[in-house]
Amino acid sequence: MPSSKIITKKSLDFFEKYLNNASPTGYEWEGQKIWMDYLKPYVDDFITDTYGTAVAVINPDADYRVVIEGHSDEISWYVNYITDEGLLYVIRNGGSDHQIAPSKWVNIHTKYGMVKGIFGWPAIHTRDKSKEQPPKLDNIFIDVGAKDKEEVEKMGIHVGCVVTYPDEFHVLNNDKFVCRALDNRAGGFMVAEVARLLHENKKELPFGLYITNSVQEEIGLRGAEMITQTIKPNVAIVTDVTHDTTTPMIDKKKQGDCSIGNGPVISYAPAVQQKLRERIIETAEAKKIPFQRQASSRSTGTDTDAFAYSNGGVASALISLPLRYMHTTVETVHRDDVENVIRLIYETLLNIKAGETFSYFE
Repeated sequence: MPSSKIITKKSLDFFEKYLNNASPTGYEWEGQKIWMDYLKPYVDDFITDTYGTAVAVINPDADYRVVIEGHSDEISWYVNYITDEGLLYVIRNGGSDHQIAPSKWVNIHTKYGMVKGIFGWPAIHTRDKSKEQPPKLDNIFIDVGAKDKEEVEKMGIHVGCVVTYPDEFHVLNNDKFVCRALDNRAGGFMVAEVARLLHENKKELPFGLYITNSVQEEIGLRGAEMITQTIKPNVAIVTDVTHDTTTPMIDKKKQGDCSIGNGPVISYAPAVQQKLRERIIETAEAKKIPFQRQASSRSTGTDTDAFAYSNGGVASALISLPLRYMHTTVETVHRDDVENVIRLIYETLLNIKAGETFSYFE
């Protein structure tokens, strides 16, 4: 594949629409509809399951099955308690960061539609500087402008309503994509672009390709755990995000050395099948795709783990997109990295033969 720009105006418009749509864990279906609609011209069929995972399939009748996967859910909050004064206290739905909450606008999803709210915080003038409290899960609260609990309930807000941030897609300094939920709708976007390129370049694969957008990764890899039993793949290449460790307050001795702009990150971990990983590295070197390396001690913490340990063992690998400010509303990635992850997955697929076991004993 030529090294020219991969992301087109049409695909970038899809990416922006897909990111701006709220897709909290457990409520991913509207985002999945956007994703599936984009993929329709490029695939042969779709699979969906009870909890909302969506799979676009090329060559569905092939016996040998390869998965490329991202996850579709974003972190959010649940309303957990409503005070008599009409303020809302929340619990996490996924790994939401309590420290970034104060002064943020939120969308509260109700049966009547979206209700706006704000995470309030006491003014600096009123706080005791000698024992100032940081934001914590038990002291952050949402104000919807209601005078009491009864008015809150008339808005359709109740315990269990999901709360998301409204922050939308922006481009920073021409080549940085900034948005909430790049973790990991960037993954869903990248695997969709692989399908588009295969179609546009008229590439015929000798296996079935299952472009998978899993749900519920943020609360324990649950969507991947379910859908892998349906697909029963032979190979899985997962893409997720990983930390750019060049920003302040991150210890590279603990977190490794990765940076946005330096290419996809290829993982070393027990769940990563070594021969498949080496095939990815060989592909990157042959196609002159820059890449970085990362090691994980026990688990990758991504859907790779769910695929690898399913169905008696599935040859699985992880290609990550370096990202700054994970689980905030200003997650940031480099356009070049997005394109190079797409290229690396695309070229690796063209370098896999149907029937390969990636066995260490052959």
